[in-house]
Formats: sequence, C-alpha cells, structure tokens
Amino acid sequence: MPIVMARDLEETASSSEDEEVIGQEDHPCIMWTGGCRRIPILVFHAEAILTKDNNIRVIGERYHLSYKIVRTDSRLVRSILTAHGFHEVHPSSTDYNLMWTGSHLKPFLLRTLSEAQKVNHFPRSYELTRKDRLYKNIIRMQHTHGFKAFHILPQTFLLPAEYAEFCNCYSKDRGPWIVKPVASSRGRGVYLINNPNQISLEENILVSRYINNPLLIDDFKFDVRLYVLVTSYDPLVIYLYEEGLARKCTWKMGNIMVKRSLPIEVL
Repeated sequence: MPIVMARDLEETASSSEDEEVIGQEDHPCIMWTGGCRRIPILVFHAEAILTKDNNIRVIGERYHLSYKIVRTDSRLVRSILTAHGFHEVHPSSTDYNLMWTGSHLKPFLLRTLSEAQKVNHFPRSYELTRKDRLYKNIIRMQHTHGFKAFHILPQTFLLPAEYAEFCNCYSKDRGPWIVKPVASSRGRGVYLINNPNQISLEENILVSRYINNPLLIDDFKFDVRLYVLVTSYDPLVIYLYEEGLARKCTWKMGNIMVKRSLPIEVL
C-alpha cells in the first residue's frame, strides 16, 4: 500500500466529502489497525472476481495502485488484483505497489524496494520449503534446543553427501526407506527402497526411515494440509485459513509394503 494512500486515508477518514468513497470505516476493502496512529490495511475479497462490484474497485482506482507479475502465470492473482482496481504494469517497471514473482528475489533487488512496495516472498523462505534446507535447519535446532524439543522427523540422510553414513545405518536396519527429491512437490520422484543399490546418486535426495505404523484412515495413509499466511517474522504474525485439505494415499498400507521397491504415489 503506498505511503500516500495510508496518509490520505488517515486524514480523510472523518472527512464528509469523502465519506461516499472511502471515509466510512465499514468499507469492505479497508480494515483499520494500530493504537494512537491508526493504519489502514487493504483487504481483498475473492468474490469480487464474480460480482465486479465498483465499490470494491474504488480504492485501487482512486490511489492508482499497480502490480506486476514476474516469472509466473498467476491468473487467479491477476484476476483478484484487477477486481480490486489495481492496474498491471510491465514486468520491468519499477513503478508498482505489488510484485508477484515465481522465484525468490536477489538481496540487491530487495534492498531497492520502497516502503510502499511489497513482494510475495520473504528472503530465504526456501529454508523452510526445500526439503534439504528444512532437514538441515531441524538438525541445527536439535543441537541448539535439544533433540527432544525438535524430534519431529524420522532418521534422515542427505545423499550423496551422507551416503556412507546411510549405508552404515542400513547395515543395522534394512528399512524400508523412503526417497524424496530435495526440491520437488506433489509426490513427484518419491519411491521406497529396501537396498542402497536402488538409489540413484546423480542428484541430491533425502532418504528417510519409513514409518511402518502411521495413523491410518480405513487402512490408507493420509495427510492434513493447513494453509497459513505469514505476514511478519519479527514479530511473528501468522494467519491460519479456516479450511484445509485431508488427502488419502491411492494404495492401502499393506499394498505399499508389498510393492515398496516400486515408484509409488506417496503423500
């Protein structure tokens, strides 16, 4: 949100001439926060894509809010912003309020952002989203705060760097083990093994001890996916979406164990 927008909203919140536009505190796109210095927060409404309500568009249009989309094709994001009166600028433009990018920005680009500009990635957020970095960070937290406090994943090895350690562990416990690419998603490239010779060491992978007795639903493995929005890390501010997903595996647990040496869909 531009600084001029925040300042103007604060000054005109009680102005009678602007009441019909944005002065009213019950405007659906404005939420006020703060104590002595009240700060306006822009609120987006998904239904605006369908309703095409002019009252929803008026904030973006009045303050000439703009966005650009870089290295991705986020049609839903584009539709939401357009429905709220934002106009799109060229990906190379520096005159924008929101940059929605499909990749992480370099530090020097982040340093050029003004207070009125926002991006959709925190610096180094891949430390949580990449499996290899998440594994390393959990190990670091175990060393810092104790193993018990962060005992949240099965025994894991990062290959090929820890291949010797994995083979030594395998000689004592033959598994099964589950293999995952470090930077993939949606179950792609995931498979079970019962012998280190079944592993390809041409790329970085994680090998974890397979959990033989997980919680099941009708003999199917499942996971629960909850969606959150992190708006600040210091202080930590997290919004939890009211709905989520429960996904079930396509094979029953017994069938997975029989075919554990084959590539499978694992959630």
